[in-house]
Amino acid sequence: MDRTGSCIRISKAAESLIWRAERLFFLNGEQDLSAFLLVDLGIVKYPTYNCIISDQIFSDQSDLLAYEEAIGVAQIMDQSLDENDTDLVLRCLKISDSQISCSSVRAAQSSTTDSVSTFLSCFSASWVYSKVLLLGVSFLEREHRYSEAINILKRLLISFSCDGRRGYWTLRLSIDLEHVGHLNESLSVAEEGLLDPWVRAGSRMALQRRVLRLGKPPRRWKIPNYLKSIKTKITEVHIQGRPLNCETGMKSRFYGEDGEQCGVEQLALQYYAEEGGGWQGVHSESGIWLTIFGLLMWDIIFADVPNVFRTRFQIAPLDLETDSFYVVRKGQIESHLKKIYDGKAEEIIIKSWESHIGTACRGVNWDRHSLSELRAAVTCVGGPCLVSICRHLAQDYQSWSSGMPDLLLWRFHDGYKGEAKLVEVKGPRDRLSEQQRAWLLFLMDCGFNTEVCKVSPVPMSL
Repeated sequence: MDRTGSCIRISKAAESLIWRAERLFFLNGEQDLSAFLLVDLGIVKYPTYNCIISDQIFSDQSDLLAYEEAIGVAQIMDQSLDENDTDLVLRCLKISDSQISCSSVRAAQSSTTDSVSTFLSCFSASWVYSKVLLLGVSFLEREHRYSEAINILKRLLISFSCDGRRGYWTLRLSIDLEHVGHLNESLSVAEEGLLDPWVRAGSRMALQRRVLRLGKPPRRWKIPNYLKSIKTKITEVHIQGRPLNCETGMKSRFYGEDGEQCGVEQLALQYYAEEGGGWQGVHSESGIWLTIFGLLMWDIIFADVPNVFRTRFQIAPLDLETDSFYVVRKGQIESHLKKIYDGKAEEIIIKSWESHIGTACRGVNWDRHSLSELRAAVTCVGGPCLVSICRHLAQDYQSWSSGMPDLLLWRFHDGYKGEAKLVEVKGPRDRLSEQQRAWLLFLMDCGFNTEVCKVSPVPMSL
């Protein structure tokens, strides 16, 4: 007290009021009043866009209070999971299940099945409770309480008919039904899920595999028409390295060409740079593609669209991860993609980089990739393939913004002409996830040169 002098403690009422004002203004729990200071000090720079607001987030005070109450339950749920407090976890699940059961989520969503404006639904109490229930499903599965997990998953699928999470819910439901021995129902759930337009990407591929595995005679006699796609062979290359560790559960480490320790991805980069064909490239998984997408589509992302920008502290429109993003901007997007197809990607990348460098944007990492790397990448990938990826992300950013191959490689021929290769790297104990496989098959259909690089330890000499 001698050092600080007089101190003032904010009352609980004032603290609650400030919290509510911040939540209403920023619409998330991550930003607070320090955002103003960070901008004023020049530490963070936000994009320039217009806020065109015609619809309110909350229709009345009761909606806001219900939303805040749901957030409170979600916070207690997180804390109880951290503390492994089973009784409190189950209490949060009971409250959330009860609230969703009493809500009119199904009726509200069925009236907006085109998903054009459902991006605002994440600010509802029901959406928050659905996240609590999903956390509860994971907890119940770990405790082998599969029957309870099944009931919750069925509740979610009934209550939310238009939701990008339906694929994951359906997959978990099918798996948990198998755990309790209900194989016929597990198969039926997987088959019905494949008819659901909201089941996409890796979840869709996982359900297809389940149908093929569970649907053998006498349960099913007809072979699904997607069998050929599932069985598509992905090119593999095999390389060897001197292992640093072989412990189960530990990430594989090797000695690189220079004798330094490295992971499997760095070892693969060294291979492709030398005997693998003189390729240059980066290990970034989805990172470089989200950066390329953000820079190529910058003007589309921050275009004038009603209700998607509510404050000057956003790094993306509210509908970016929904189907609404593409539907509302379809004309602009397709016109812009035509320019990329015609070979103007490098020009757009340069202009976007020089105009916006350092500005915060969802997916764009200014520090990880240089402009020269991005220019080389888009030049070697080519317009048609870039268009396929950008359209894919624009149509469903939420489902496809993860799981892309580890390495993006490129090399030039005859001056300015080049080619690109996408490589998924796997260590001795790794295998492809369904999301990774879904990406590889999509990229192959788009004409990309793709392969899986499997790294194994050098056999010990006798």
